[in-house]
Amino acid sequence: MCGRFAVTTDPALLAARLDAIDETVPAAEDAWEPNYNVAPTSPISTLVSRHPREETDTPATRRLRTMRWGLLTPATAAAADGSPATGGPLLINARAETVTTSPAFRGAARRKRCLVPMDGWYEWRGSKGDKTPFYLYAADGQPLLMAGLWSVWHPPGEMTPPILSATIITTDAVGPLAEIHDRMPLSIGAADVDRWLDPDAPADIGLLRGHGDLDRIAIREVSTLVNNARNNGPELIAPVEPKPEQAELF
Repeated sequence: MCGRFAVTTDPALLAARLDAIDETVPAAEDAWEPNYNVAPTSPISTLVSRHPREETDTPATRRLRTMRWGLLTPATAAAADGSPATGGPLLINARAETVTTSPAFRGAARRKRCLVPMDGWYEWRGSKGDKTPFYLYAADGQPLLMAGLWSVWHPPGEMTPPILSATIITTDAVGPLAEIHDRMPLSIGAADVDRWLDPDAPADIGLLRGHGDLDRIAIREVSTLVNNARNNGPELIAPVEPKPEQAELF
């Protein structure tokens, strides 16, 4: 699965690197800061490809948008204040094997696919109460692009703006990554970005069955500071000395 990740690139710079129009929502007082511990329901930057409004004959363009992490489906109920009700499951992940058939995801899989840029993500290995955190990251220092789905949720009331939300697609982990967790985010390589995002084509089954940028991913053990979602800083991704039984694995 993917339940926490790190992003340290400013959205404006990220948009430039991805050749995208920056449509992200500025942070308070325009002060963006790296987030080393992105948790569910946090705002995240996502890459989409969309036609200009009501101009389907015009080529789609890449756009970087701010979304809530945790997909809101049309069936998501509204709370009394008009916000999404919190009683249902947080759809932060979707399985690659079933996104095109699952009622919760198949609509988004047809026309609303996105990519979630990140430096890396965290996984935990071990039994309950004795889990060791690891950071799985792009060894070349460039962002990983994780396949995702997005949606538009309309709160009650004509004056309330819609909420954009997203989920990250996961697939079977392979190689050394499978020693940490049995699932991993589905990464998409640079050559396949437009193929994945194409709003005029269904989800590419070949990409859903692949592992994208697997050869770029490295692993290191990190501090248990990441266990608390309130902790945030570069110390979360700093390596720690592995235990003797882990040395042979890496």
